[in-house]
Amino acid sequence: MAPKRRIGILTGGGDVPGLNAVIKSVVYQTTGMGYEVLGIRRGWEGLTHLQPGTDSAAAYICPLNRNNTHGIDRTGGTVLHTSRTNPRKMRQAALPKHVPAQRLASWQVAEGVFDLTPLVLENIGYLGLDYLVAIGGDDTLSYAAKLNDLGVKIIAIPKTMDNDVRNTEYCIGFSTAITRASDAIQRQRTTVSSHERIGIFRIFGRDAGFTALYTAYATSIRCVIPEYKVNLDKLIQLLLEEKRTNPNNYALVVLSEGAEWEGYKLQEYGEPDAYGHRKKASVAESLADEIKRRIDEATKYVALDQLCLSPQCGFASTEEGNILAEEEQWAKLRMIVELAAEVWG
Repeated sequence: MAPKRRIGILTGGGDVPGLNAVIKSVVYQTTGMGYEVLGIRRGWEGLTHLQPGTDSAAAYICPLNRNNTHGIDRTGGTVLHTSRTNPRKMRQAALPKHVPAQRLASWQVAEGVFDLTPLVLENIGYLGLDYLVAIGGDDTLSYAAKLNDLGVKIIAIPKTMDNDVRNTEYCIGFSTAITRASDAIQRQRTTVSSHERIGIFRIFGRDAGFTALYTAYATSIRCVIPEYKVNLDKLIQLLLEEKRTNPNNYALVVLSEGAEWEGYKLQEYGEPDAYGHRKKASVAESLADEIKRRIDEATKYVALDQLCLSPQCGFASTEEGNILAEEEQWAKLRMIVELAAEVWG
């Protein structure tokens, strides 16, 4: 009897709703076709840190069948867990401990950086995988494309709230992201309206404006996306005019996290992650100067002593609030105090 064909499946990068549903669908469909399915835990880390013949095999490999996946689509996240491991550019501190130093040295591609692709190929062979299903965004799938070039039979399933995987129309998680963002904006309409403000909503998306654009379309408000640099004076003029003509005296705008305006370059900070991405600096400090410059214009409509500054970001009010590190919270408050002092003295 011919041995069963075997499929491996992993999830990489951030988690989104729908991942477990995809895992279940793959298991149900392929087991019905006679395949054996192995779940690989923690994304690409499962293929770099797997040590054949040891307990790590149980830690990283999980056989999947209809019995242990039948209810997983009822919850979010991923039952296989995830990581942002990039086997092509692994830092020394993240290297698997069981690999001899001599072997690791042969895979060094730069100072403190190692390409563990040979190890990944070895472990794929050890597991006897005929196909590998990789579920992830542009980072996870960029490595899947590398393995495809090396002869591994890859099935790539695009997953990202940003919807920015090239050559795809739709990514898992995008629909939920729009729904949640739209819901958050609609919940805040009453607050913004009650205080007669201009509400600015910052939406994730890195360097792609799909989520911000679709959210703005769904909520019928203006938006600023990274793909087009706006004229800030014109944007503010439009918002002020919209506010004046609105019977409830408010206006809303969606700002993608990577958006820029003419004359402004978004700053990044911190060490790059496994795929070379650095954290994007908050636009709040950069916008502070713009706010100060336009306070005088605002006094044409509202007396200066009636103006106020608020650190409120406009997203869902929950028990825990918006999760920020303590350092970020203090930085936010310092900026408000400094700005208020410069405007009002």
